[in-house]
Amino acid sequence: MADDTEAITTRLSNLGFADKTIKDALKNQKHLTSLLSVIDEASSTGDDVAGELSRDQLVNLNALAVASKDTPLPNRSYVTAAIRDSRLKSSVQVEAAIKYVKETPGEINPDAFNKATGVGIEFTKDQVVERVKEYVLERKEEIEEQRYKLLGSTIANVKATTDLKWANALDVKQAVDAEFLSLLGPKDERDVVKKGKGDAKPAKEKVEKKKQAIDTPAEPDPLDSTSMFKEGFLGALHKPGGNPQINPALRDEHLKATGGKVFTRFPPEPNGYLHIGHSKAIAVNFGYARYNDGCCYLRYDDTNPEAEEEKYFTSIREIVEWLGFKPYKITYSSDHFQRLYDLAEELIKRDKGYVCHCTAEEIHKQRGGKEGEAGERYECVHRNRPIEESLAEFRNMRDGKYKPKEALLRMKQDMKSGNPQMWDLTAYRVLDAEHHRTGADWKIYPTYDFTHCLCDSFENITHSLCTTEFITARESYDWLCDALEVYKPRQSEYGRLNLTGTIMSKRKIAKLVNEGHVRDWDDPRLYTLVAIRRRGVPPGAILSFVNELGVTTATTYIMTARFEQSVRRYLEQTVPRLSLILDPILVVLENLPEGHYEEISVPFKPNDPKMGEHKVAFTNKFYIDRSDFREVDSKDYFRMAPGKSVGLLRVPHTVKVTSFVKDEETGKVKEIRAKYENDVGFKKPKTYLQWVGHAPEKGSPVKVEARLFNQLFLSENPESNPNGFLADINPNSEEIYGDAIIDTGFHEVRRRAPWPAAEGERNGEEVGSETVRFQGLRVGYFAMDRESTNEKIVLNRIVTLKEDGGKN
Repeated sequence: MADDTEAITTRLSNLGFADKTIKDALKNQKHLTSLLSVIDEASSTGDDVAGELSRDQLVNLNALAVASKDTPLPNRSYVTAAIRDSRLKSSVQVEAAIKYVKETPGEINPDAFNKATGVGIEFTKDQVVERVKEYVLERKEEIEEQRYKLLGSTIANVKATTDLKWANALDVKQAVDAEFLSLLGPKDERDVVKKGKGDAKPAKEKVEKKKQAIDTPAEPDPLDSTSMFKEGFLGALHKPGGNPQINPALRDEHLKATGGKVFTRFPPEPNGYLHIGHSKAIAVNFGYARYNDGCCYLRYDDTNPEAEEEKYFTSIREIVEWLGFKPYKITYSSDHFQRLYDLAEELIKRDKGYVCHCTAEEIHKQRGGKEGEAGERYECVHRNRPIEESLAEFRNMRDGKYKPKEALLRMKQDMKSGNPQMWDLTAYRVLDAEHHRTGADWKIYPTYDFTHCLCDSFENITHSLCTTEFITARESYDWLCDALEVYKPRQSEYGRLNLTGTIMSKRKIAKLVNEGHVRDWDDPRLYTLVAIRRRGVPPGAILSFVNELGVTTATTYIMTARFEQSVRRYLEQTVPRLSLILDPILVVLENLPEGHYEEISVPFKPNDPKMGEHKVAFTNKFYIDRSDFREVDSKDYFRMAPGKSVGLLRVPHTVKVTSFVKDEETGKVKEIRAKYENDVGFKKPKTYLQWVGHAPEKGSPVKVEARLFNQLFLSENPESNPNGFLADINPNSEEIYGDAIIDTGFHEVRRRAPWPAAEGERNGEEVGSETVRFQGLRVGYFAMDRESTNEKIVLNRIVTLKEDGGKN
């Protein structure tokens, strides 16, 4: 019996079934018998169909087996054949087919079957978008009134009441999401569901909830960045070797090369600085490999020499390492230029590629015309030229006999397919540009569509993880690997990360930089990763943020406030605290003698002895923030004012203002006179203020320039401004306090950096200024800026505190 189980497991695994499907079938004899029977029906020659069935076909065959395990299904073999020859492609179609054969016994009527199951009804992504636009437009007023409350029901109704039920479900969801975003803008406070009095929970349920709250943390652990690999999209990925091959021997060779390990890759184009969205791709690819004790390549997709610069290569590598990941190898698509060229010739020899001389406009027409025209597609006149002729012309392209756009190598795919990624994509084009690594060696360069899957194949990638905008490219990815009979990695798509309230476009950020709205690409108000790093956000906080969001197939739109809240939670647990005064006023204690000096011990973080403590000077003079003083007192004000006693953090006695002095020119208070109440009984004050002692001989205070950053744009959707995104710039996005001061504990915090010693900052080697992080009490979290010198310290506010700085 054990031998039978092992043989069945091997057979199902070789066919490409997922481990979970195999385990479920082995647990249920009826399920297993039904599944093996369906597989036999699908094997038209009597031999196993190993490597011939796609992932979707395997899922659909298993669904059919489950539906027929308890009760025989009439005409099941007809449904099996329809799955096998791809008439039934989606789970929705298979469900409809099962329902049809149950309700319609007897001989199958092909036309009726096709109509009931949506056979032949296909939608391109553009067509889905157009149909969804029409649907949303018809209900515009209702949607504008109810807003995002109708999002879920709209997706469900579009699929239930129109023939879009046969379309790709993810395409439909993304189209509805995009229409809602276009019509309503990002979610705001109007879309927050508020509980009314009628929503109150029964008393017993409240008790249960309270008990659960004691046992379960209310918020995710900000220091954990691995839970996203244990469940959901990433937790359900196939094991190495679980991706079907056109030739089973390719799977064996692949497993021999990898030793059964996970191999992933992060393949950026080196044509710009990475932004916050890329942090998810880095965390997913490198993190998934690390979590599974595998390997991840950093591969530069350097196939477009016209847009690539060395500074981008360097920046990308530094960001990956800063986030705490060490690439298994650093490779370049250009490493494989000769091998890619050889395979391009092989593609032509197999009659799967041809040289085309059509213009861009002509190719557009062949593919149905411009967007919205939806004309009939037709083949290029060069498509069926002799193989030898295409081969000679391709070599002419290589040898520089054609100028750019005069000749292309195109793949001979399927112009009748409903997928635009199968409409004879370009594999090679002529470019009049020198490559940064190969110089003038090449006159032709491979496209992304030709290069990407083949480089994945060369590097034995087990999991080609990318975002959902590439979901339609999966078919062409698989097609090319199979056409050349090379190892075929499995592409899996997850939803990309988008941040609202900012700009991600390279072209638009360049405009901000070039017109002087920001300092550079690393200006802390931007959301490029070099800017986020300069601002002081720790790498661990970014990984925690991505982990907190999780990984699904849904595209994520997150407000910047949510990102900052995640960063704040991380910093709360990992950095020390110091007294920082943005706008200092000198306070003189009149009843203490000149030269009075005490040392007061202050913990770097209360209740966390591991962070240690430091000494600060307390003399007859100290500084408070201007916002902590009022010239006229009131009952609802608890900070410093004439005649009021207030406490100073860690100082044993209260102080009471007796008078103040104003600057004659500005009218501002420049000095406060007060009494140190060490001669009366102590009465606990309602407020304690942060302060910094005046003791020049002890180096106190430490003078700094503090830069407080606010949102760069006024709205959550800057591009919706009718006058352009530049008109949405916040004029108060940066406030600079040039005369700020900080307590002397700063020197120790600086010496002990990085805070925290985690991820790419763990070893403390080449510690950057941004690793000097701390909480400025009642002001925010700060980091030292790279413009700091020994003479001048510059601080950037990373995020504000939870508490409103304007509290009484």
